[in-house]
Amino acid sequence: MKNTIYTKDYCPYCRAAKKVLKNRDIEFTEIDVEFDLEKRQEMVARSGRTTVPQIFFEEQHIGGYDDLMAFLSPRHAA
Repeated sequence: MKNTIYTKDYCPYCRAAKKVLKNRDIEFTEIDVEFDLEKRQEMVARSGRTTVPQIFFEEQHIGGYDDLMAFLSPRHAA
């Protein structure tokens, strides 16, 4: 499974999302969009959003940190 998280270095929600993914042993590729305009445009094209983090599981857009937490919650899995 290829999971992707678009981040910026100074973003506390990005750090929190990465920590949650690591703690759950969910592998991911991090793409820092802070200074990479091409990757930032890619993120916006894929997600329709301009904020970070933006998280994808395979090609499924999960959203930001709050969306990730809702997605990983037991209620969502049921």
